[in-house]
Amino acid sequence: MKTVLITGANRGIGLEFVRQYAHDGWRVHACARNLSTSNALNRLAAQYPDAIQLHALDLDNHPQIEQLSQAMSTEKIDLLINNAGVYPVARGASFHQIDYDAWAYAFRINTMAPLKMADAFYAQVAKSELKKIVTVTSKMGSVSDNRGGGSYVYRSSKSAVNIVMKSLAIDLEPKGVIVGLLHPGWVRTDMGGPNALISTEKSVSGMRHVIEELTHTDSGKFFSYDGQIIPW
Repeated sequence: MKTVLITGANRGIGLEFVRQYAHDGWRVHACARNLSTSNALNRLAAQYPDAIQLHALDLDNHPQIEQLSQAMSTEKIDLLINNAGVYPVARGASFHQIDYDAWAYAFRINTMAPLKMADAFYAQVAKSELKKIVTVTSKMGSVSDNRGGGSYVYRSSKSAVNIVMKSLAIDLEPKGVIVGLLHPGWVRTDMGGPNALISTEKSVSGMRHVIEELTHTDSGKFFSYDGQIIPW
């Protein structure tokens, strides 16, 4: 049985990753900051009691990440999905309106936490069969694609995690670990809003196909959910 560890699993894209992988017979470690309020995730775990294991995990708490890694030290994790992220729209979108504390928080969650997760769990990933780490980033982090300006906080945090994961791909190559970057599309979630173009089901199904097809020659590349390469 293959094993996946997913952050930000309580709603939206993360929740759909949990649902699809559990449905397909994977063992799923689903992480959320506050399990007591993660009603949809708790219902899903009750539906798949033998497949889904829940973990309370605050990605801004590095000792807690390390503690979870120690508790799972004997696990073989085929796939680590860094899905959790924040989008402080009202406090980081426009020039002259930047909340610098919100910007620092966005960097801690969107940029630093994925690397911390990789650092904490790469040993479990390296001893698995698939050996894959993927981070859900965004096309808004593409410098080439930025034609609209604004969104300083979100754009910069995603550009930063892109280069972090590119470096990680190089550093983990000797251990046989494949690192991927995924743009989920504009998805109808709490973050994406009701006017977004695609469903969580379509986004996650597409990303899962990309993940499945990732090889060592793809490590460090930036893919859209439909398999297209996104320019940096």
